[in-house]
Amino acid sequence: MPDGYLAQKNILKLKIPFMKKLILFAVLFAIPFTALSLQMETKTDDYRVAVVRFSHETCTFCPGGDPGIEDWTHRGEPAVGEEVFGMSGYMRGFVSQSEEFGDINLIGLSTPRGVFGGTSRSWNQEEAFDHFVNLMLEDLKEAMPVDGVYLSLHGAMAVRNIERPEAEIAKRFREVVGPDVPIVGTFDLHGNEDEEFLKWADGAFVTKRFPHYDAFRQGQRASRYLRSVMRGTYEPTTASRRPPILTATVLQWTGQSPIMDVMERARRWEDREPGAYVNVFLGFPWSDAPTVGTSIHVMTNNDQELADEIATDMAEFIWRVRSDWAHGEYPMPEEAVRLTRQAIAAGETPVVLADYWDRPGDATWTLQELINQSVSNVLISALTDQPALDYIWEEDLQPGDAFDREVGGYTGEQAGSPVRIQGELVWRGSRWGYDRTAAISFGDGNMLLLAPGYQQNSTLASSRVGPVDPYDYDVYVLKTRVHFRRGYDETGYAKTIHIVDAPGDWFGTIRLEALDYQNVNIEEFYPFGNPEYDPAEK
Repeated sequence: MPDGYLAQKNILKLKIPFMKKLILFAVLFAIPFTALSLQMETKTDDYRVAVVRFSHETCTFCPGGDPGIEDWTHRGEPAVGEEVFGMSGYMRGFVSQSEEFGDINLIGLSTPRGVFGGTSRSWNQEEAFDHFVNLMLEDLKEAMPVDGVYLSLHGAMAVRNIERPEAEIAKRFREVVGPDVPIVGTFDLHGNEDEEFLKWADGAFVTKRFPHYDAFRQGQRASRYLRSVMRGTYEPTTASRRPPILTATVLQWTGQSPIMDVMERARRWEDREPGAYVNVFLGFPWSDAPTVGTSIHVMTNNDQELADEIATDMAEFIWRVRSDWAHGEYPMPEEAVRLTRQAIAAGETPVVLADYWDRPGDATWTLQELINQSVSNVLISALTDQPALDYIWEEDLQPGDAFDREVGGYTGEQAGSPVRIQGELVWRGSRWGYDRTAAISFGDGNMLLLAPGYQQNSTLASSRVGPVDPYDYDVYVLKTRVHFRRGYDETGYAKTIHIVDAPGDWFGTIRLEALDYQNVNIEEFYPFGNPEYDPAEK
């Protein structure tokens, strides 16, 4: 029973004059309705937060030309409104936490669905960047006033004539919302971000795991952080450091030391210092940006001294252990397949062969070696070959029809030579967000999955197409560096794993010194030079 109701009932029992009793009754009777009215008034004062996603990990050294507006709308026009809320793990985490608070109203701004070909695509056209950011800003202006902004970004986007795309996005949003509205972003740990983003935004949250298991969690953290800033209980002070280290992403697996230790150190600081947020970017070396490489970003609650202390400590630690994670050696395709045959003979299957360096996805070196060495029961998931898929549709091939055609090896020297596959079309249809994909059986129990763009299948479930059961195979060829560990390594499924190198100094390999960087001098980065570095330097 409500306390107010009991108080009203008890008044009637008091031995006081009737008029005084009536006045007291009226006052207490009004209290619950006054409280309800205040609650309703508070409900109308919910925080209004604009949310948007614009994410691309850009391989500027990849072939294929600069993607434009048509490439970003290949899968449909930009999402808007509630459709935006489910467009990434980061976004879903942010939305989930915001809805749990109950006092945040989200406004989904125009959001591109993703560029065709994903991370295999090169420089974005400035026209495309401006087009989509302008759509976002038009929506934002219509939604004003807002109390906060959330940007779901990547950190390694590259755009012609725009040196720092993510920081530029934050700057343009800041120009609309003014100096007092907090802006926060989430990022992939492969981002190339210097201190410029935090010049325009109030916070950055970066995944601490690769594979990125914590994308949802970082979105949640961003929501909690943004709300605390909007409420006035958190006053951001930030610090950034940039140790001159440049590494290939295959070396950035957080499941092994010392990268595991770096991320644990960041978490330890967050545990020890309430209100501290510690973020580490490991960089994306195939984006020829002036900000490429490793960086640390720290946020604290009105404590600049602490922010600087943490940033310096993290930079010192990373610099101290740099030699333990900046190098790697992997077998070439011929040796990797020979080792695979040995594993099969020893019963050490399943075997994963990860073509870590093949960013376009059409390289045939490993496929050719498997054929040369007569390896059976192989699933290739997946090879990029849009011309082969166009051929299947143009010839109207149906499951059961013969397939006799060269595949792969068409984007450049690094892709190797096309390989002739004589087999049978098993399945054709839409998969992985593409309208045209296919499965071709060939040789002794082998299966080739075809995609029109780079497709990184990190789990067994993602290789299930039509009647193809991914669990039926002994050997898996994957176009991936680390994400495959999600489904094949950390589950205990694969007994043998070989990271396969490329027989050349091409983009995608750990041999970054062979690339023609235009915006940085690679000799100013470890391990390609011997730069002097002071971790305390801002």
